[in-house]
Amino acid sequence: MMETVSLIIRLLLFGVFALAAIGKILDIAGSEKAFRDFGVPDPLVRTSARILPVAEYALAVMLLFAGVSWYAAVGSLMLLLVFIGGMIFQIAKGSDADCHCFGQIHSEPVGKASLLRNIGFGILAVFLVVAGPENQGLTLAETPVGAIQIIVLLTGFIMLAAALSYLKQTAERQATLQRRLEMLEMFSGEGGAIERDDMGSPEDGLPIGSPFPDFELPSAAGRIVTMEHLIADGQPVLMFFVGPDCTPCSALFPQILAWRNELAGQVSFVFVSKGTGTENLEKFKGMEADRILLQQKRELADTVLAKWTPTALFLDRDGRIASHPATGDSAITQLVEKIKREDLMRDFLFFSNSNGFAKPPKIGSRIPDFSIDDLYGKTFSTTDFVGHKALAVFWSLGCPHCRQMIEEIKEWERSASEQDPRLFIFSDGDLEAHRALDVRSPILLDKSYSVSSKLGMHGTPSAVLIDENGIIITETGIGSPNIWALLGKRRVFKTK
Repeated sequence: MMETVSLIIRLLLFGVFALAAIGKILDIAGSEKAFRDFGVPDPLVRTSARILPVAEYALAVMLLFAGVSWYAAVGSLMLLLVFIGGMIFQIAKGSDADCHCFGQIHSEPVGKASLLRNIGFGILAVFLVVAGPENQGLTLAETPVGAIQIIVLLTGFIMLAAALSYLKQTAERQATLQRRLEMLEMFSGEGGAIERDDMGSPEDGLPIGSPFPDFELPSAAGRIVTMEHLIADGQPVLMFFVGPDCTPCSALFPQILAWRNELAGQVSFVFVSKGTGTENLEKFKGMEADRILLQQKRELADTVLAKWTPTALFLDRDGRIASHPATGDSAITQLVEKIKREDLMRDFLFFSNSNGFAKPPKIGSRIPDFSIDDLYGKTFSTTDFVGHKALAVFWSLGCPHCRQMIEEIKEWERSASEQDPRLFIFSDGDLEAHRALDVRSPILLDKSYSVSSKLGMHGTPSAVLIDENGIIITETGIGSPNIWALLGKRRVFKTK
């Protein structure tokens, strides 16, 4: 019985490692990107992306033969432990790096599902390791010719599975393309192109971690709804910015209803539209009337920089912005797929539209240890950022936008209460020129911005919010409006 179990485990692990190797070979560029996302130094990326699938396939072949499968199990376990350690590190720092586990065949951002899957594979490898070299199960072939036949046959099955998976992905891409063509046809039927020269980038948005702006809007049911109402049940919110005259919204709406049903009890779906309740209820049949909020024009959408329709924005259970705007059917679908794979109750939950080149937000990271002097020689360290929320502002004397912020900072200092975050300004340059600014908040002279860069500085002016435990809880807000948005300094919108 145990010999049969050991053989089955060997065959399962053979399939896993052979499939992973073939998938990576089919997408070397994707493998290189995954290595970069996991922090592998650039000089090693190219070589690592080619060695890994070769090693995986070698282990897969060795697992077929009882005489050497124990050594393969040891190697497989070591490799899986490296994968698991890398995943835990990425999850701990809040990164959604793509694991690229099965290359072109199947890939997904690092998360709970991919971590548990690798732990399961690791348990199978542990079983073979503990069994010892003499107890690896039944032998598949007695002669070298038989061994070669087995390798060719099983590899053929794996390649067939890879081909079928690739065809499935191709069909899905064709379906997406067909849907977009249908949208273009619907647009052309309504009278040509729409000029949007003033709209800016679809990915513009308030920083992740910012409180969603307060609002009071009527629902299609006639009831006034606020942010407190939306998060009263303790669930995160997926907010869709739509319109009664938005043709792409109509095309996507059936899929939105399917997502809502799939995530029922986990995520609240809310529409923010304009126009009358009657026309919106007619347009979006199936949505609850009290979950369709009505703007007079675009006041709330403009506040959160949702400049296009449809756009989706994910809010955590505390009502903080937890994603970048996802604009259009493809981006919205990607966001929802990430949501479905995630533990929606975990702390520091967010979804980033990382393009593989931008640095991921430092949300959930503890601030590094440092010691730095202010303008008058007083030393500040990491401990000064613990016990009270703090806004770390990155500033420069030579930055005109920074100088325009001085009066805003002074106004903040005059109006801030004891409960508001403390403000610390990180800057570099002439001591006396900084003193002449006459601000009460500590200005910490950070030579070459060595500390600022570790806190998440992205140019000047920019800022991050740090909680009472010294944990960064927002992405970097760039520019004065986004810096104050980190503190929720937005006016309340009311629509009658």
